Amino acid sequence: MTVTHADPWTLSLRSPSHTEEFGSTIGRRLQRGDVITLIGELGSGKTTFVRGVALGTGFNPHLVSSPTFTVIQEYTGPLTLAHVDLYRLEQPRELADTGLAEYMNGDFIVLIEWADRLPASWVPDDHLSVHFFHSRKTARRANVQAFGPRSRHLLHSIMSDKR
Repeated sequence: MTVTHADPWTLSLRSPSHTEEFGSTIGRRLQRGDVITLIGELGSGKTTFVRGVALGTGFNPHLVSSPTFTVIQEYTGPLTLAHVDLYRLEQPRELADTGLAEYMNGDFIVLIEWADRLPASWVPDDHLSVHFFHSRKTARRANVQAFGPRSRHLLHSIMSDKR
């Protein structure tokens, strides 16, 4: 199957609060079944972004922490978020033991940190990808790319707001 995508959109995130605000902007538009893959070095803003998504979907962002040791943290409310952290994943075969497959059934919003450790066969055709880069001590750059029609619509909606 051919995965169609929109050209990447790059934006500057001046501070952690700006990164959280960006996540919140996206979170307000998310629906069940949406998947966001997050890539970036340690400390590049992935979990801060997830806090913003939580805020945008109606959760207390202060309850969000990186699920590095539990792998998946679920936040239940009007929507259910599955916050996945694959940092400790050493072999792709370990994915079967994480329970991630159950979250990819369309009932959850799934946010996957360290998604570059995810085999391509696990990445849905329709997803939003956010790649974070350090640019200064507290500033970051994010490259956002949409794959599939729902995610393209989501990205265009966000871009329209930011202009």
